[in-house]
Amino acid sequence: MNTGDWTWTREPKDYAIGEDRIEITTLPHTDLWQRTYYHFRNDNAPVLQMETDERYFSFVVKTDFSGSHHRFDQCGVVMYLDSENWLKGSVEYENDEFQHLGSVVTNSGYSDWATTAIPASIKSMWYRFSRREDDYCIECSRDGVSFSQMRICHMAKGDGTIRFGVYACSPEDSSFTAVFTNMRMTDCQWRAHDGQQPDAE
Repeated sequence: MNTGDWTWTREPKDYAIGEDRIEITTLPHTDLWQRTYYHFRNDNAPVLQMETDERYFSFVVKTDFSGSHHRFDQCGVVMYLDSENWLKGSVEYENDEFQHLGSVVTNSGYSDWATTAIPASIKSMWYRFSRREDDYCIECSRDGVSFSQMRICHMAKGDGTIRFGVYACSPEDSSFTAVFTNMRMTDCQWRAHDGQQPDAE
């Protein structure tokens, strides 16, 4: 996948970009979060994204975080519109026993977080980010073939041109190198709902 037209929000000091490989080395005390529960606003993680006005598509990427070793180290897929409107899917290191596979949706300056615990031995994860108009889906996979739903959400500012891509950060005093490969764009793999119909108006 050609990443030549991708652009940075907060370009990191140490990174490498190839035709199908992106490496981001995180700086300590970098994060993305807005207000909810913790009451802080962290908005300094490096984000590398492409821009599109396509209304139906899927984006696939493989993440490798074998260097992740400190609490809250994380990397994954992101759609960053502005500081108060964004979503991300990632694995966040917790300790030697487990880490958090989860997603954060931020609308109008408030973040929410949904997670499940996975073994700390897992050091790579695939993501598929899909758009259907102004609704979005994040899925994950261990093998890049069979994907499982992580999150379906609506983005209040996600109805026009959007930016999406990858991010990595280390909220505490640590650093690691996140590696992103196997990136591709496809037709939307998130199928239209064919079950219960909307209520009659």
